[in-house]
Amino acid sequence: FPFPYTPYLIQEQFMAALYGALEAGCVGIFESPTGTGKSLSLICGALSWLRDFEEKKQQEEARLLALQDGGQEGKKLLTSVEPGHPASKDTAGEPDWVTAFVQKKEERDMVDRLKEEQMRRKKREDHLEKIRHNVQLKYTTKRKRAEEDETRLLLQLSKEVLSEGAGVDVLEKLDHNDEELILAEYESDEEKKVVSGLEEDDDDLEEEHVTKIYYCSRTHSQLSQFVREVQKSPFGKDTRLVSLASRQNLCVNEEVRRLGALQIINDRCMEMQKNKHEKKSAEEKAGQKRRASRTTTTCPFYSYEQMQFLRDEVLVEVKDIEQLVALGRETKACPYYGSRYAIPAAQLVVLPYQMLLHEPTRSAAGIKLKDQVVIIDEAHNLIDTITCIHSAEVSGSQLCCAHSQLLQYMERYRKRLKAKNLMYIKQILYMLERFVAVLGGNVNQNPSCQAVPQTGTVLKSINDFLFQSQIDNINLFKVQRYCEKSLISRKLFGFVERYGGPATAVKTNKEKQKLAGLQNFLLALQQGSDKEGTPQSCPPVEAENEQLRAASPLMQIEGFLSALTNANQDGRVILNRQGTVGQSSLKFLLLNPAVHFAKVVEECRAVIIAGGTMQPVADFREQLLSCAGMDPARVVEFSCGHVIPPENILPIVLCSGPSNQQLEFTYQTRDRPQMMDETGRILCNLCNVVPGGVVCFFPSYDYEKQVYAHWEKTGLLTRLATKKKVFQEPKKASQVEQVLVEYAKCIKRCSQAGGQMTGALLLSVVGGKMSEGINFSDELGRCVIMVGMPYPNIKSPELQEKMAWLDKTTPRAAGQAPSRALIENLCMKAVNQSIGRAIRHQKDFASILLLDRRYGSTAVLSKLPGWIRERTQVKATFGSAFAELRK
Repeated sequence: FPFPYTPYLIQEQFMAALYGALEAGCVGIFESPTGTGKSLSLICGALSWLRDFEEKKQQEEARLLALQDGGQEGKKLLTSVEPGHPASKDTAGEPDWVTAFVQKKEERDMVDRLKEEQMRRKKREDHLEKIRHNVQLKYTTKRKRAEEDETRLLLQLSKEVLSEGAGVDVLEKLDHNDEELILAEYESDEEKKVVSGLEEDDDDLEEEHVTKIYYCSRTHSQLSQFVREVQKSPFGKDTRLVSLASRQNLCVNEEVRRLGALQIINDRCMEMQKNKHEKKSAEEKAGQKRRASRTTTTCPFYSYEQMQFLRDEVLVEVKDIEQLVALGRETKACPYYGSRYAIPAAQLVVLPYQMLLHEPTRSAAGIKLKDQVVIIDEAHNLIDTITCIHSAEVSGSQLCCAHSQLLQYMERYRKRLKAKNLMYIKQILYMLERFVAVLGGNVNQNPSCQAVPQTGTVLKSINDFLFQSQIDNINLFKVQRYCEKSLISRKLFGFVERYGGPATAVKTNKEKQKLAGLQNFLLALQQGSDKEGTPQSCPPVEAENEQLRAASPLMQIEGFLSALTNANQDGRVILNRQGTVGQSSLKFLLLNPAVHFAKVVEECRAVIIAGGTMQPVADFREQLLSCAGMDPARVVEFSCGHVIPPENILPIVLCSGPSNQQLEFTYQTRDRPQMMDETGRILCNLCNVVPGGVVCFFPSYDYEKQVYAHWEKTGLLTRLATKKKVFQEPKKASQVEQVLVEYAKCIKRCSQAGGQMTGALLLSVVGGKMSEGINFSDELGRCVIMVGMPYPNIKSPELQEKMAWLDKTTPRAAGQAPSRALIENLCMKAVNQSIGRAIRHQKDFASILLLDRRYGSTAVLSKLPGWIRERTQVKATFGSAFAELRK
């Protein structure tokens, strides 16, 4: 192996397998349990391959250039490495001199391209080396930025002084804030070049993307942890790494950050760029007649020179997201765009996998996957993530609210809007009206007071929904493009904040006088809608909660319209009619995640799907790869064991309890008092012998609450509390940290003080806040208990539709229907994630107790991780299991 940085033998095996998969251009499914150094193995294996790949490529280029004048041998080499060469094309019927001319021209073009690439590479390396070692250059650049800021401030002050006595002729009785809310003229059929704010004559930015590795994980904290591992690795000093994130994480403009909601931040940022472009265009057209002075806000951090400096600093030294933000504040440069300018020259790009899996986001970030390597870590919920990203839901309350706001906006600015804008706004209003009608309501009435005539859930294909809504004659692609280009949701949000939102309550007296007329106008519209049929006793239309109030509902509706542009066979629309129109909803459900993942697999040189617990892997093969048309020969699997010795883990399948009650927690039997009593007796016995912390997982919050209440009633909870202090997992995410801190403190206090109480018992829920991403290492989790098998709700309309779709499109495997395999796999994925919380490092140890006899079947055991399955014991009686636990 080329770089044997291997603390454990497993890491060496992992790196060797990864290196081979990248070299062969495979799609790999890699499983490595927590504690085996998975992150370090990914870093060293991938970067070792990349280093060797670049070295081989440069050697080949040098050899080809040396042989360009070396006669027939050089020509053969040139033609053999050029995939688009005429030799590979059909030249039958062409004269020899034409074929020879084309061949020579392509050979010259290839040589020129190789020389240019070498020149760019040398220029980039020299430039970065200069920055890395020339401290004086950094101080000079910093001083130059300070001088530019001072000059800009003086110019701004002089403009303000001149404008005070100049006087401005106002063409319309609208202040500059109102002007900013008016949509710009929209040309729907014209493809305009995207304004990037870059200088056209800058050669560095035309640089082609070098071969790189895109490393994706689930959360920003996991990405920061990975970057720190890179910094500590042997590759930390000479790797060009770039961390990507959303504007919400990277924006350093406090005015924009205060907006809070991600979509609002995105729209405001785009608008500020547009303002800068319009301002520049207006300056170039000096002398032409323009509208009255319009104050446009531009971002002071969006400066090419400042972002170019930030880009170079990022490439010189490995930085995580927090360091990148700090650098952006120091250099007064935008980290969001500065990091994107560094992508072409980067060797390792670190980003959340939502950004890579969503094609529009990927394209907007400048990510090019052609012939690159993608590593998706923490990929156990990859299918769910793709489905979630491309699904969308809107409530009846949001639809009515958006219709009301957009109608008021149109009435307010009708005379100032161009014909194209009015046309699209009317189309959106019509669609909103039809969507509410499909739910059984009327947009002119309060959705909270309109009872739905027929409740229930109905699933429809996309085409059927469009026909039922009577919007099949509207081009959704054009409407979607209009929403993106015109920033209508941002304009509407500004309008509501200015006139209809909580911001109006803090206006000055002068501003209130200005707005009095419009507020009366909006009030008249509301009263008019009341007269049309809303009962006067009904409360006014309000947002469902503060989160909806913080963002324009039109943003959610834009996502729903975008989802409706999927192919008819790949999704379903769910009409959920519940109680009132406001409580009802429309949801798009993506059935075929492979249609979006296929684009990633087809473009990339190699894709590695990695995780600590990937079993069962059949879902990845069938739902992602087979449905995407992937050649099975290109797919490889690698699963390594754990670094812990066999005696450090004791997995037991328990078939019966202390009173010989058979353990089978089906929906029909688990609510019986004797089943809950038997579960309590098992826990009492375990808490008597297990030191430290015990974590018990229940299938759902409702069942955990039911069992807890039963134990409290029978007095069993009091018996448990004599040995372990009992904690419950909270439903609110904000309370999880507090419960975990108290849980850990109790265990530490008991271990130091001694006495009758030996630790704590944590009652958790499968799929909850503590079943994923939480480390119950050492004393925090000496025993993990799984109560029953957490099968998903088979009565869910979404799940039923997914099962029917799989049975229709996927072949049977091993005589089992795909729908049945889906249910089992969803259950076992949840189990594997939960029981994997205990063993977190090489010297850790824990017992795992699976309370249900169904775990003992061969089919279920085969879906446990290999390192657990090999050591699992199936015990028919509680006595033999308890004896093993005591040992």
